Amino acid sequence: MASASGQLLARYMSSSAAPAKTLTIKHVTVIGGGLMGSGIAQVAAATGHTVVLVDQTEDLLKKSRKSIEDSLKRMTKKMFAEKPEAASQFIEKSLANLSTSTDAAAVVHSTDLVVEAIVEKLDVKHELFKGLDKFAPEHTIFASNTSSLPITDIANSTTRQDRFGGLHFFNPVPLMKLVEVIKTPMTSQTTFESLLDFSKALGKTPVSCKDTPGFVVNRLLVPYLMESVRLHERGHASKEDIDIAMKLGAGYPMGPFELLDYVGLDTSKYIIDGWHQMEPENPLFAPSELLNKLVAEKKLGKKTGEGFYKHK
Repeated sequence: MASASGQLLARYMSSSAAPAKTLTIKHVTVIGGGLMGSGIAQVAAATGHTVVLVDQTEDLLKKSRKSIEDSLKRMTKKMFAEKPEAASQFIEKSLANLSTSTDAAAVVHSTDLVVEAIVEKLDVKHELFKGLDKFAPEHTIFASNTSSLPITDIANSTTRQDRFGGLHFFNPVPLMKLVEVIKTPMTSQTTFESLLDFSKALGKTPVSCKDTPGFVVNRLLVPYLMESVRLHERGHASKEDIDIAMKLGAGYPMGPFELLDYVGLDTSKYIIDGWHQMEPENPLFAPSELLNKLVAEKKLGKKTGEGFYKHK
């Protein structure tokens, strides 16, 4: 009797300790056909996933598909330098995995994962996910590519907080190997591990982080960029010398002002303003008058032809 009870207890303990089965993500819906969304759709399609890219108009989607095709052509020139036929086959296969739609609700009915990469406005993300929550299957995982908003705040618009996490990719997505996988207090371990597995399936290296402002990279990077601007504002060094110093002294590939222009001054301002609103007493999150001035003048960096530097 004791032996039978012991065996029963052992079976119970082994089954309860077993890790939850992860979801194998095969079908991916990417919402937002901009730079980040197109990049995510590209790497997912290129790694054998069935992908639907969603945006508001067919014209936007045509541009997105064209940018993906051009990106694949550039990549395959290096991947298959001496095998043009293999390059063509890879491009053809990748594009065959990709379709587009302007109706997000209509395409999520069979998806395993929804990745959102739209404008960084909480109310817009709330509206999107609240609507999709009604149409997506119970097993579907929702993820946001946000770089500045709390994942928990976005997830609260749905009834699937346990199946909601962050997948923060980096620009340009096809080249950058890192993905930050964000676990909120409500994210289940199954969801979290499924997102880690998906990131690896894309050929990326995932790092995990809790739902803290900026996650890992931006939490360290943005204060560094802002302190560089303040150093220049105080007249302690020119922007040119600061850039040279960080490239030659710290071994960084780009100086902080070069990087700010590349990322977009409006993007950096949006992030720091949001953090300052959350933690107004934190000196790391203090706004910059010079950055605010340049953004007000529409000098946003490379994308507008001028930021801290002039660009051709």
